[in-house]
Amino acid sequence: MQKILTWIDDRFPLTALWKSQVAEYYAPKNFNFWYFFGSLALVVLVMQILTGIFLTMSYKPDATKAFESVEYIMRDVAGGWFIRYAHSTGASAFFIVVYLHMFRALLYGSYRRPRELLWIVGCFIYLALMAEAFFGYLLPWGQMSYWGAQVIVNLFSTVPIIGDDLGIWIRGDYTISDVTLNRFFAFHVIAVPLVLLILVAVHLMALHEVGSNNPDGVEIKDTIDPATGHPVDGIPFHPYYTVKDLVGVVVFLIFFAVVVFFWPDGGGYFLEANNFIPANPLQTPEHIAPVWYFTPYYAMLRAVPSFLSSQFWGVLVMGAAVVMLFFLPWLDRGKVKSIRYRGSRYKGWLVAFVISFLILGYLGVVPVTVWGQFGEKVPVLATADKATVVARVLTVVYFLFFILMPWYTARDKTKPVPERVTA
Repeated sequence: MQKILTWIDDRFPLTALWKSQVAEYYAPKNFNFWYFFGSLALVVLVMQILTGIFLTMSYKPDATKAFESVEYIMRDVAGGWFIRYAHSTGASAFFIVVYLHMFRALLYGSYRRPRELLWIVGCFIYLALMAEAFFGYLLPWGQMSYWGAQVIVNLFSTVPIIGDDLGIWIRGDYTISDVTLNRFFAFHVIAVPLVLLILVAVHLMALHEVGSNNPDGVEIKDTIDPATGHPVDGIPFHPYYTVKDLVGVVVFLIFFAVVVFFWPDGGGYFLEANNFIPANPLQTPEHIAPVWYFTPYYAMLRAVPSFLSSQFWGVLVMGAAVVMLFFLPWLDRGKVKSIRYRGSRYKGWLVAFVISFLILGYLGVVPVTVWGQFGEKVPVLATADKATVVARVLTVVYFLFFILMPWYTARDKTKPVPERVTA
């Protein structure tokens, strides 16, 4: 084996990569529970790629056969039901771990200098993940897949001047059709995963260049042991954190297996009941809503009144809600990074931000007959007005978290930060 390894090293830097990226990559010694989710996101990505490969072996991207091919996978392909449920559950699991990973950054200031580029690449990964989920959502060719894609694509048609042409360009046709299905299949299986893998590789390279953040927000590279040349408060990623991450992966897989085997539809949030009905362009479902991980932005869209019979302003707000994330490193003017040493102002605004995001996510799945369509009168007027007002207030809270951040972070009372990481 040593001869084989030497032969490979003479032609490819395998050992050097292992040492630089794993064995001799020093990470802070005080990682906690919140640092599981980065590695879990990588695990779920691999799972999605593997299950996706097996699904494409039997799936047919044809408007007349797509739904039947999914049923064939579920009923006749050996283990097909497991592959399909693992893939659909994995989509939701991906967003869960990514949202928790991003929340960790908000807790400990992982987007602050010198990790601004790391955060920006992570935001691009989030956008690519949203695109991947959107393109894959149409593929089962069920009622919710068809009409959900129809609604989302139509949002692009609200863009002034170029809207109609943009909608046709995305669909490849005047309506969702076989052409759209083939186009979305190509994006979901080849184009977006390729971009996603490149972004993940860049994300990891940037992480290893600047080093990992920690719950104290202290830069371990500032304290180097002159004898070894390694950070005093750092430990090798392998074997310490590879073992720790394996424990996290095992616990995650236990919960994942419970969902796949006993609750694969996630109560209608992972797989909607309407998606078990073949797509029918002539019959609109009573309630159309995107998957749960898009619903906070969908609630913002519906909360914005339509001006001049156009939903463009709602689309603009929805897009701005995502774009704001990119500016976070420059909006935060706090003297410390970690929430351990921040004052009550940042903590209060962070709690308000999380609560608003969660409630908006719930309101996004509430039927439009309860809301009222952009504030219009409906039979349940009182309920509609309340839901609309709540969504509008929470949308304002969401944006104020970012807009006011330079003010409340600069004036926040902070605690002294230790020179070295704490146990």
